[in-house]
Formats: sequence, structure tokens, C-alpha cells
Amino acid sequence: MSTEQLTGTTVHMPALGESIDEGTITRWLKQPGEPVTAEEPLLEVATDKVDTEIPSPVTGVLQRILVAENDVVAVGAELAIIVDPATGPVDTPPAPTAVPRQEPAPGGTVVEKLPRIRRTIAKRMVESLQVAAQLTSVVEVDVTAIARLRAAHKDAFYERTGVKLSFLPFFAKAAMSALAQHRVLNASLDPDVTEVTYYEHCHLGMAVDSERGLMVPVIRDAHRMSIEQLARAIADKAEKVRTGTISPDELAGGTFTLTNTGSRGALFDTPIINQPQTGILGTGAVVERLVPARHDGALRIDVRSMAYLSLSYDHRIVDGADAARFLTAMKTELENGFTAAGLP
Repeated sequence: MSTEQLTGTTVHMPALGESIDEGTITRWLKQPGEPVTAEEPLLEVATDKVDTEIPSPVTGVLQRILVAENDVVAVGAELAIIVDPATGPVDTPPAPTAVPRQEPAPGGTVVEKLPRIRRTIAKRMVESLQVAAQLTSVVEVDVTAIARLRAAHKDAFYERTGVKLSFLPFFAKAAMSALAQHRVLNASLDPDVTEVTYYEHCHLGMAVDSERGLMVPVIRDAHRMSIEQLARAIADKAEKVRTGTISPDELAGGTFTLTNTGSRGALFDTPIINQPQTGILGTGAVVERLVPARHDGALRIDVRSMAYLSLSYDHRIVDGADAARFLTAMKTELENGFTAAGLP
């Protein structure tokens, strides 16, 4: 039966976000002849920004798949035909011949095609290093007061909000405070390096690790948020990334990025700038260490909760002194500025 003879509802490639005009069909979740309900995921599509599921627009039976897996199709293209079995015949094609799976296991070499999102990440990371003069500065911060505050409130916070109170919203809040004083790190350069845009708002990008690759969802107007609001927003974006429900629009428009490499135990790293931003902050693992300090002139060694903050910045517009001042402002805020205000 030809496509022209088929009757029913045609499924089209939907708009996938601003500036996205095509996507790659990565997996069909239904096969011809199978029933499908409205809003049930029908197939998976990958773009340069996100992997997402395309739902069925109607309830019926999948009559015909019009594009194959790994095909690149434009927004608006025809993807499949869904029919109502009560009003027309269902043309079920014969089942494909099963192909025995080729097992690799021991010591053999395996070659896999890189997923589209991993290829996009690779391309953008290389481009970022080629475009910007990147440099990283690091400071060590005593977060003992925050560790005690968190320990005292995390159970009640979780009971009230359903969100775990980590160190991350404290780091994010301190970054928002410091950015208000150091706008050169909440900015972007034009491609010709003739103009710089300083943003009044801060849309905070949060690097999130997932099985599909690294994604950076954006928290809008993060500079206006409390610790609780930031904790909720971080948890919400991370959950959407890991469940594949993040939308392309939620991955665009960031003005500054935070990456929590400490979540996997790293002390610090040198993160790569998310272009065209001028800075990215890396937060390292919080570890307890013996730290010497003077109290009333006497030297004393205490167990303290310590962490490294690493700031990578675009040296074309941000000087080392600017980076140092920003990190010092964060350090001061983290060591002295937080109280139980805003926590249950």
C-alpha cells in the first residue's frame, strides 16, 4: 500500500526549540500494527541540544513508519501514519526477519557510533577552546559553617520540600551574589570581539551528567532566588535531564554556568567555557581536613570542611585580577554570609 493510499493521522516532526530545524530519529518505541494512545511516546529524536521523545497526537494503531532510525529529518517532515481501526483497515507489514545478535564480551575490540549529543559536545568543547583565551583560577574555601547549617536543617528541609539540601544551592547563591558585583563574568562577547554585553539578569546554566551525555539546563533569573528556590530548581532541572523530559528551550539562554565536579569526588578541575559566556565555575568535593588557623594569636589545628572553587574565564575580556576578586567575593560569602534565613 503506497503512502498516498493510507488514510489516518500523519505524525509530523514537531518544532523542537528555537534555532533547531532538524533532528535524528534515534529509536522507534512502537512498531507497525501496535496500538498507541494519545500523548504516549512514539519515538525518540536527537538534536544538537537535547534528546527528546515525540508523543503520538492521537489514539489508534501505528499503520506505517515513514522514516528509519538514524535518518535526519527536518521539522515538519512526515514521520508515521496512525489509523483508527474502527474506521479503516490496518495494514500490518510482515515482521522483520530476526538477525542474530553479534556478541563481542572477552577482550575483543568494540566499535560504536558516537551518539549525536556526544558528537555535539565534542564539537562545542573544541570550538570553545579555539575561540576563547581560557584561563583558570582556583581558591580554597572553608565551608564548615555551611556544613553545620546544612546538617542542622537538611532533614526538615527534605520533609518540607521533598528535595535534598546539598552544598550546591549555597555555591549557586554565593555565585549570584558575586556576579552582581563583577558583571564582566555575567557577560558575552560578540564573534568579532568588538562588543561586550553585560546582563542585568543571570540565567544560570547547571551542568548535569546523564546517560545520554552532559547537558546544561538553564535556571532563569537565578539571581532572584533564595537557597530553597535554587535547591528546588536544581533538583527539577536535573530530574528532567535524567528522565529525558527536558525541553530544548530549557537548555538555551544561559549567561553563566556552574558545574559540580565534586559530585563525583573530584577536588577541582579546569572547566571549559560554555560559549559565548565569559565564565564557568567549578565546585569541588567538600572534604574534611586538618587545617591550621590562628585564634587570638595562637596557632591551632582544627578539622574543617574545605572545598576548592575553580573559575575558568575568557582572558580576552576578563583579567586575572577580575577572576580573583570574583572568587574572593564568593569565598567571603560562603565563609561568613550564610545564616538559617530561608531554611525551615
